[in-house]
Amino acid sequence: MSEKETLKYKNWIILLSVAIPVAVAVLFMIRIPNVAALTFLPPIYATINALTAVLLLLALLAIKQKKIALHERLMKTAIFLSCVFLVMYVAYHMTSDPTPYGGTGILRPIYYFILVSHILLSIGIIPMVLVTYVRALSKHFVAHKRIARITFPIWLYIAVTGVIVYLLISPYYA
Repeated sequence: MSEKETLKYKNWIILLSVAIPVAVAVLFMIRIPNVAALTFLPPIYATINALTAVLLLLALLAIKQKKIALHERLMKTAIFLSCVFLVMYVAYHMTSDPTPYGGTGILRPIYYFILVSHILLSIGIIPMVLVTYVRALSKHFVAHKRIARITFPIWLYIAVTGVIVYLLISPYYA
C-alpha cells in the first residue's frame, strides 16, 4: 500500500472516529415527534451484541486454525453487525424516552460501572477496529496482529457488556 493510500485511510479513520460519537450524541438529543416508540428494538440489538461476541470468538478460533478466509468473513460480519446495532440503538433512543435503571443494592453500582465502561470503551473502539481492519486490508499482518491483540478483548467486552446492560435494564422498560 502506498503512502498516499495509507494517508487516505488515516484521514478516514480520524474522521469516522470523531464523527460517529458526535453524531450519536447529537442524535440522542433529538426526539422524533409523532412516531411510535421502537420498543421492540432493545432485545434485537442485544441479540446482535451477543452474535457479535460469538462471531469475535469464532474469528479468533478461525485465525488460530489458520483459516484466514473464514476469519476475514467473520470479522467483516462482526463489523457489519456492529453498524446495524448502532443504527438500531440510535433509532430506539430517537423514538423513546430514556429508561431509568430501577435496581437497588449492590446491583446498582455494578450496573453503572458496566454501563459507563461499556459506553466509554464503545467510543474508543471505533478507531481501534478501523486501524485493525485497515492493517489487515493493506496486508500489514504483523501490525494487524499487534493491534488486534488489544482490539479483540475490548471489542468482546463491549459486545458482552451490551447484553448484560440490556438484561439488567430490561425489567424497567415501560
